[in-house]
Amino acid sequence: MKEKKRSGWLENKDAERKSTDSLPLESPESEKKVRIPEGLWIKCNHCRQIVYRKEVERAGKVCPKCNYHFPITLSERLEQLVDPGTFDEFAADVVSSDPLHFSDSQRYVDRLRSAQKKTGLEDAIRVGECKIMNMSAVLGVFSFHFMGGSMGSVVGEKVVRAADRALEKRFPLVLVTASGGARMQEGIFSLMQMARTSSAVGRLKKAGLPYMTVLTDPTFGGVTASFAMLGDVIIAEPRALIGFAGPRVIEQTIRQQLPEGFQRAEFLLEHGFVDMIVERKKLKETLAQILCHLGPGRKVGSLCQGSQAG
Repeated sequence: MKEKKRSGWLENKDAERKSTDSLPLESPESEKKVRIPEGLWIKCNHCRQIVYRKEVERAGKVCPKCNYHFPITLSERLEQLVDPGTFDEFAADVVSSDPLHFSDSQRYVDRLRSAQKKTGLEDAIRVGECKIMNMSAVLGVFSFHFMGGSMGSVVGEKVVRAADRALEKRFPLVLVTASGGARMQEGIFSLMQMARTSSAVGRLKKAGLPYMTVLTDPTFGGVTASFAMLGDVIIAEPRALIGFAGPRVIEQTIRQQLPEGFQRAEFLLEHGFVDMIVERKKLKETLAQILCHLGPGRKVGSLCQGSQAG
């Protein structure tokens, strides 16, 4: 009886195998996979949508779905803001030393070399004279890609020199920030830059020269607590995260839930910490208009034409 059951089971398996073998093989076309070139698409950090990279680049690194402003490099920022061929850099020879001979998991000098090799920059800021829609100005632009845009003695020195050059030439000063704050590897030398830079831009105000800041995502720490929030006009990019300590640090310290959107540009505008929020594609034109109206010797509200003023 048992043998018959076993025989029947084997017959069923043989029949099942035959029926499977009779199925048509998959065609070579069904095995083909669509290959998408690497880097063709990019995921938005805000809406999480997959968007076409070239479309994002055409929009100035702005998401076409939700208007999220992607981080951009220092060179891209200069290209967007400055009239072609007019950026004349100075203080390029100022480089960081290692006054504290600092070392954690890596020596500070090695971190500097790595950042310089990665970005092609000497430090986290470049300063120079330029024209913005034919308006003369001294411009400083931060790079968050260089050690998080941290402010060490070189960054502080370049900001001071930019303010001094603006004072000498009677030009407006514009600083575009992107920073995580003071550079801890330089300790007190870094913290001293808060007082130095604040004093330097204070001299501009005494001389009646316009000083403007553009706060991009993110702007934090000692940069926010010094020159970044001292502009005559403070502009922020949409949804830029701006503050001293980060939201998570604050929540852990006060043990309270922060309001929605806390430290975002829109929250700061609503509470009077910034003067306006300007989209990247309109930033150059907006800066030129403000420079025209606030330029040396001009009255607020005077009629300005970009090609005539300057």
